[in-house]
Amino acid sequence: MDLLEYQGKQLFFRHGVPVPAGKPASTVQEAVVAADEIGYPCAIKAQVQIGGRGKLGGIKIAHNRAEAEEHADAILGMDIRGLTVHELWIEGASEIASEYYASVVFDRSAKAPLVMLSTKGGMDIEQVADEDPDAIATLHVDPLLGFQDFHGRRLAFEAGVDADVVRPVGAMLAKLYEVFTAEEATLVEVNPLIVTPGRDVRALDAKVTLDDNALYRHADNAALRDRSAEDPQEVMAKERGLTYVKLDGNIGILANGAGLSMSTLDVVAEAGGSPANFLDAGGGSRADAITAAVEVILSDAKVKAVLFNIFGGITRCDEVARGLIEAFAQITPQVPFVVRLDGTNGEEGRQLLADAALPNVYAESTMDGAAAKVVELARAQS
Repeated sequence: MDLLEYQGKQLFFRHGVPVPAGKPASTVQEAVVAADEIGYPCAIKAQVQIGGRGKLGGIKIAHNRAEAEEHADAILGMDIRGLTVHELWIEGASEIASEYYASVVFDRSAKAPLVMLSTKGGMDIEQVADEDPDAIATLHVDPLLGFQDFHGRRLAFEAGVDADVVRPVGAMLAKLYEVFTAEEATLVEVNPLIVTPGRDVRALDAKVTLDDNALYRHADNAALRDRSAEDPQEVMAKERGLTYVKLDGNIGILANGAGLSMSTLDVVAEAGGSPANFLDAGGGSRADAITAAVEVILSDAKVKAVLFNIFGGITRCDEVARGLIEAFAQITPQVPFVVRLDGTNGEEGRQLLADAALPNVYAESTMDGAAAKVVELARAQS
């Protein structure tokens, strides 16, 4: 789950990471009141889950009340790379002597947290990595050992930070690592991490991604989820306990088991089709779960045909068939379905579908045949 900047800074503050004072606002009036309370000059910052806001006009400095109102009015509702600005963060303007980059990310290949530090803050880290990879100091942290003081000093020396802030920067990295572990994040990034003329070190930005699977242990963090920014089908699937990932095609997919689901996507693509989703109904799927899955798939207006590919093990094909029959009774789908049932109670499931004689439902005995049929039907519907 990606957090907005101000939400990330609130997490930072909880762990003692120095951040500029600020207030959120969702209207121009709220922004002006917040600016008056914080004092001038102050920064009016668009809150969207994407980088590069400043370059696109999403961050402005207000030197008085009139400018605060003008900037807030201009930024609210702005489109930044396809995202609409609904919230602002008003914070005191900072004096900057140096800009650094710092992050903690989970490196899946190394199976360990990776801490990065660079003196080239304010730039996209991908650009720095391409142009001057030696400018980024990196360190994998043993999760059992944790981040130690000498780790911070080593990274600061290797990155070439100013000598007088080696220890403060190291201490900042330790606090960011604490945020990463305590909040069960997969990414904690600060760009820029600033050094003020008074030689204080502060996080001027905050990019935080939390592990969705750990949110049940962090009720406060779960409440930060911005459902309006999420895909509606994925929200609906999550509410129904389904494993669903939205894709950009027009063929709805339902299979049981992650492996079979991925294989189904592949065979549909090989047949010339474009999957609209990944949906793993899971082992032991019952009729009510199948009905819920159909509702989620058909809520995507781009879906022109649906493929059910079930190989029964724990999942019983007759339960899948009952779920599909119930779904048709409740929803009356307007797109064709191709169904392949094989495995446990496969014969019973196929017989149930034959007896129900559902309109626009086609039975196939093989996965390749089912894929070819659903692609044909989707093209006919387009």
